[in-house]
Amino acid sequence: MTTSSDRQPGKNVLRDSRAGRALRARHNWAQLLKFSTVGGSGFAVNLVVYWFALDYISLEYHLAATASFLIAAANNYLWNRLWTFRDQRGHLGYQGFRFLIVSGLAYGANLLFLTAFVAMGASKMIAQAVAIVLVTPINFLGNKLWSFRT
Repeated sequence: MTTSSDRQPGKNVLRDSRAGRALRARHNWAQLLKFSTVGGSGFAVNLVVYWFALDYISLEYHLAATASFLIAAANNYLWNRLWTFRDQRGHLGYQGFRFLIVSGLAYGANLLFLTAFVAMGASKMIAQAVAIVLVTPINFLGNKLWSFRT
């Protein structure tokens, strides 16, 4: 067990770490806020398309989730590229391909959660909303650290 007397004066491991520096960087918090705003619009787009596909086109809920994912992912890529990560724009095709991979992983996790929640008796709309929220960290970390990295 380490006591305060065992530590070297002036040494703060978290402060001096890469994570600590990243947490103190104001631009990272601004970027997270922008990403969350884009994500909020993607969340709304996803749920509206999902609802429309379920109730008006009568798609099976997995197909409705696929349609809503494709449209919301296109919305999110556009806004994240133009606004959130505009200073980190790389080649459109290469960056888009990486974004698609990250989104595909999040989509796969979303389908797993969605299927599990529906099997447990949750409404399809509530299950989709919760599944989207649960996979948001995958999207943010994957896109910040890989898709849009400089």
